[in-house]
Amino acid sequence: MKFDAYLLTGDLRPMPSLAAAIEAAGFDGIWTAETAHNPFLPLVLAAEHTQRISLGTAIAVALVRSPTTFAHIAWDLQRYSQGRFLLGLGTQVKAHVVLRYGMRWEKPVRQLRETIEAIRAVWESWRKGGTSLNYRGEFYTLRLMTPFFAEPPLEYPDPPIYISAVNEQMLRLAGSLCEGVHIHPFHSVRYLREYAWPHLRQGMHSAGRSRLHFTAVAAVFVIPTDGEKPASVYERAVREQIAFYMSTPAYRTIVDLHGWTATAEQLSVMARQGAWQAMGDLITDEMLDAFAVTGSWTALPGLIQQRYAGRLLDRIAYYLPYTPDEEREGWAASLRGFWQEATG
Repeated sequence: MKFDAYLLTGDLRPMPSLAAAIEAAGFDGIWTAETAHNPFLPLVLAAEHTQRISLGTAIAVALVRSPTTFAHIAWDLQRYSQGRFLLGLGTQVKAHVVLRYGMRWEKPVRQLRETIEAIRAVWESWRKGGTSLNYRGEFYTLRLMTPFFAEPPLEYPDPPIYISAVNEQMLRLAGSLCEGVHIHPFHSVRYLREYAWPHLRQGMHSAGRSRLHFTAVAAVFVIPTDGEKPASVYERAVREQIAFYMSTPAYRTIVDLHGWTATAEQLSVMARQGAWQAMGDLITDEMLDAFAVTGSWTALPGLIQQRYAGRLLDRIAYYLPYTPDEEREGWAASLRGFWQEATG
């Protein structure tokens, strides 16, 4: 199991030193999210100041950019990072796509499928010298590419494409078409075993694909019990974050599986009222145990390996921001634990 760092990208100025520190600490990869900032720009700086770790988006919003735009960005980052880039895409939700980005929302699963197919069609055209681009879909028709506008030959494989997936159709799409899946941080082992993996495998089977070369990635809620901050501070933050996700209809599949629908509906009402802090009080210890891992910084790697045994996940990160000057001993202890697990 690989151990990565997730970043909520902000100021670009500290990114060179932060990326170098993450690699020096021993992490396997860096993932950037598209929240208040562009997720690709920090990875350019990270590529320049690292040599080993993988660099990916988790995720970039797919439905607000053209496939050709993604194709250019991904090839440039793959070239500059010397083959270490991972293109992670997701749909976001309707309100953000329509009201924040001003784009249309019609058939998000179909449009994401076409986005991936069209990106690969552009890459194939470039590998042929900028000719033979002929992708025709419901949302995208790409028929023009000339050598002048084509990227030069890439000496590395095409960037792997991962997508974020929660519900049935997106999970099947990931299994049938992608190299990996971003599992939402709001997940449980029961959800992975009984819902996510059956649909992922159905997608793989339909396309004649194997689990062998497929990667499942997720951030994991953790509550360190021996850090610089009291465990109660971490626990409260996790309870409030779980409450927020439980209140969101997009994640109702996970909640319903556990039989906590009534609580989720109550949380939705509280969210509309803006009672964000009080929402955390509704998260029971049973819910907390289902969605989070509690233990010392040293014990967390072993607990996570046991929790996700059987390749439920291949890469994980803590749902905590990594800052080199905070919880230095704790992060070092967890990194040693993952190294020891990896080397047997």
